[in-house]
Amino acid sequence: MKDFSLLKEMVGIHAPSGNEGAMTKFLLDYIEKNKKNWKVQPEIFSGDGFQDCIILKFGNPRTAIFAHTDSIGFTVKYGKELIKVGGPVTEDGFKLCGTDSKGYFETELVVLENEDEPTKYEYLLDREIDRGTDLSFLPNWREDERFIQSCYMDNRLGVWTALQVAETLENGVICFSTYEEHRGGSVGFLGKYIYENWSVKQALISDITWVTEGILHDKGVAISIRDSGIPRKSYVDRIRSLAKESGIAYQLEVESAGGSDGNQLQASPYPFDWCFIGAPEDHVHTPNEKVHKNDIAAMVDLYVYLMKHL
Repeated sequence: MKDFSLLKEMVGIHAPSGNEGAMTKFLLDYIEKNKKNWKVQPEIFSGDGFQDCIILKFGNPRTAIFAHTDSIGFTVKYGKELIKVGGPVTEDGFKLCGTDSKGYFETELVVLENEDEPTKYEYLLDREIDRGTDLSFLPNWREDERFIQSCYMDNRLGVWTALQVAETLENGVICFSTYEEHRGGSVGFLGKYIYENWSVKQALISDITWVTEGILHDKGVAISIRDSGIPRKSYVDRIRSLAKESGIAYQLEVESAGGSDGNQLQASPYPFDWCFIGAPEDHVHTPNEKVHKNDIAAMVDLYVYLMKHL
């Protein structure tokens, strides 16, 4: 079974949409330290012109993995009011944390419901937090023989999967994107760069999906036929054929809602094919996101297989 210490470290990194810098620094440090042990040394593209995104180019790429590094969270408005970053589930008493000019703090979410007004959110703390400070869920890692449960498996697990693939990847691109949880925005220029420089026009979206009546724990990684976006059927059919050929456990997802970096690629002016492939989790967008270890293993194995054969 895989060692998940790296994943445990990553779920504790504060990186809500728009403030991914700490995650970017962590990834660049990790890549620099570990790339010497990888089968192929990638070219690394980051910094000016890439905002907080990172592109890794291996060999002669045909296919790109996109994994978003940001998370959901909250922003301090005025006084003690909070507004959402992305779509976090809001439950009274959820533990939150952040850092402002006065230092690190931990607090609780307060949900204020009024029949005649929209629901409002506040924090519970004996001092005022600086206006504009972003907050994230307080990490609480739980692991047993079958499951991992923590905040931000979406999408630290997608990022972790991409790093596992990087160890043996010979030809391919890995794009670590930003802003995905809050309307996207970076995938357009990442897609432009890899298409115009290396003619890459196939993508796999390394992200985490939902446990539903049709997608269950311990049944394999989910291959999404559609969500709010509809990828090109001929491309998804190729992936399904390769998945069947691989013998790796997978399940087929069909949804009408939800979205990912794939939707942003489809909206770009470049002819990208894309498919969302990810392990399913329960308790989505809460501090208690729960994923089965067998589904994680299937996710890594399928990505490795697809990057070789697509």
